[in-house]
Amino acid sequence: MSKRHKTAPDLFSYPPYWAECYGVAPFLPTTRAEMDALGWDSCDVIIVTGDAYVDHPSFGMAVMGRVLEAQGFRVGIIDQPDWRSPDDFMRLGRPNLYFGVTAGNMDSMINRYTADRKVRNDDAYTPYGMGGKRPDRAVIVYSQRCKQAFHDVPVMIGGIEASLRRIAQYDYWADEVRRSVLIDSTADILLYGNAERAIIEVTHALAAGKTMDELTDVRGTTIVRDTPPGGFTEIDSTRVDWPGKVDQIYSPYEYIPEGKCQTGEKEDDDVMPIRVIPAPLRRGNKLDEAKTYIRLPSFDKVAKDPVLYAHASRVLHLESNPHNARALIQKHGKKEIWVNPPPIPLETPEMDGVFGLPYARVPHPKYKKARIPAYDMIKTSINIMRGCFGGCTFCSITEHEGRVIQSRSHESILNEIEDIKAKVPGFTGHISDLGGPTSNMYTLNCKDDEIQASCRKLSCVYPEICVNLKTDHSATTELYRKARAVEGVHTVSIASGLRYDLAVEDPEYVRELVTYHVGGLLKIAPEHSEEGTLAKMMKPGMGTYDRFKRMFDKFSREAGKTQHLIPYFIAAHPGSSDEDMLNLALWLKKNDFKPDQVQTFYPSPMSLATAMYHSGKNPLGKVTYKSENVETAKDYDTRTVHKGFLRYHDPKNWPALRDTLKKMGRADLIGHGANKLVPPEEEDKRHGRRPVKAKPGQQTGASHSSNRPTNEKNREAERRRQKQSGGNSSVVATSNKPAAPRPSGSKSKSRKSR
Repeated sequence: MSKRHKTAPDLFSYPPYWAECYGVAPFLPTTRAEMDALGWDSCDVIIVTGDAYVDHPSFGMAVMGRVLEAQGFRVGIIDQPDWRSPDDFMRLGRPNLYFGVTAGNMDSMINRYTADRKVRNDDAYTPYGMGGKRPDRAVIVYSQRCKQAFHDVPVMIGGIEASLRRIAQYDYWADEVRRSVLIDSTADILLYGNAERAIIEVTHALAAGKTMDELTDVRGTTIVRDTPPGGFTEIDSTRVDWPGKVDQIYSPYEYIPEGKCQTGEKEDDDVMPIRVIPAPLRRGNKLDEAKTYIRLPSFDKVAKDPVLYAHASRVLHLESNPHNARALIQKHGKKEIWVNPPPIPLETPEMDGVFGLPYARVPHPKYKKARIPAYDMIKTSINIMRGCFGGCTFCSITEHEGRVIQSRSHESILNEIEDIKAKVPGFTGHISDLGGPTSNMYTLNCKDDEIQASCRKLSCVYPEICVNLKTDHSATTELYRKARAVEGVHTVSIASGLRYDLAVEDPEYVRELVTYHVGGLLKIAPEHSEEGTLAKMMKPGMGTYDRFKRMFDKFSREAGKTQHLIPYFIAAHPGSSDEDMLNLALWLKKNDFKPDQVQTFYPSPMSLATAMYHSGKNPLGKVTYKSENVETAKDYDTRTVHKGFLRYHDPKNWPALRDTLKKMGRADLIGHGANKLVPPEEEDKRHGRRPVKAKPGQQTGASHSSNRPTNEKNREAERRRQKQSGGNSSVVATSNKPAAPRPSGSKSKSRKSR
């Protein structure tokens, strides 16, 4: 192991907390009665989650709960609480150490709204798929309610919603830049990414008597400071237009600690003045990464200046390698948001330990026979790895899980298959997935630890596959063969996203996949056909797709199977013009693809494509006021037309497409024949007009406060609940001003990787 490759204590090396004597709970308790049955007088940690409690390693609250239980702590779960008052947040009493708050497996805003900002009618992480069981911006609301319930109990926030809002971020739903969620939530600390290391370190520290204020340097955490720490060197990255000659900058943080100037005492290291280096002069300076931080443009600056926002986004992404990342700081008013470097990735034995904990693998018994759609999708699937080095700009997985692949051992994965056989009711012998963010990145990493430790590339596979990247899929191929050989297993499917540009580097893997693990259709994601748009996505060109398709068809024929590729594409991605979408539509028609469900670009917090969408600049290169402008479809009508190009075969889209083609001077594509895109107007009468979907803001059959329940029984239950609560809907902080706490008692898709 290279000395530059940072390490961390083993997850399971900490001395267990005294409460380990209570043993393992069949399910983590969700009520006082369940706590009493376990013999507990209190919980050490209480996790508040926006999801129904499913004790399965694909659900974050279960992983964090079981990880802490393995450390000896008593953990309770408050699942999908009524957020209209603090009462439900008191159901398990006062936690001894802290509340841990998460919105759930999905961002609450993406969970609740479509890419067109329409309210969704359902929620896959709720019993019966019922919508409206969590508030908008759930992390903020839950955290504030915890503070109301027990004002002196620390609150820790985490999960993907908090993780992707750790600094100032563009909010698509409000169309503004919002402050760090740590400010608005009033929480004490934020854990980002896969947080096992951070949550164990913080919890043991608190149990040993430390306070949250003392936990300032835990990797993978974000905190609020009054001032930067002493003894550090600051790299000032607050501007994009530095002049050619940079004068020495006066540090506004130099100060003489109170009482020292009169006595003449020697200053301690932790209060020494810091050194400020302008960004243009940082190259060539050998700085200690552990004692260096980068100053991002302040919240006020990025909120008003989209170019500075894109610049800040680029800096954050360049500081994502846990082995060389520096801390980040960003001023929010009079406070400083301090982002510690990312957590050290888990080693294989640690991954095995996390996934080998005693999960019940089923929903909590209190739900009885209620169907939880997300659980039904993953109950026989297995996560074999974490992380993604693809760097797709529209995806936030890398910003959450990191670029370093963390893989489990074959033994651990095969043991989980046995666990599924024993615990999942009605198991039929079908393993629905062996995957993760990307199914075929399992065990693939940099060939050299020292090279990996110094790398700052945004992607290991774009614009081409790095020569230092391992592309040998033999470990994955061998795993597939072992999984198929398990007694009682008749089918192993691969449902996670596939990087076909990696797959073609190992034909034997493709042969194995196509012969045994494709059930007739394989979904892959070229995302677009045009080079300009693909460059903004950091995706390979269509030549790689063609190469994979030839390989797929060849091995399908050899296996005696008729199988097809189902490509996914994104409409209205930054950098995609009307002309680009037209060319993609022509490619689809030429290849006889008629997509049923299509995806419009959804600006998720912190992704690079979201920075393009908001700023009109490209953060994949140096950002300046004169740098490349990125054309982006933002208005509803243009986004609808772009989506319509993907569904050129749908009569509903023909009128808008005809108008657009005429404006583009491409009326020659209107008519009948193989070289036409849409038929003439007289065809509309033959096919009839379907109802037009509601535009943003119009009613969609689901109220904002309740959404549409799935059956009449649930509708009646929802009406009773609304009547009892006074008919009030959620109390949500919807601007950069935090919601004022109310007095106590007042009312107030399996993800597909790219």
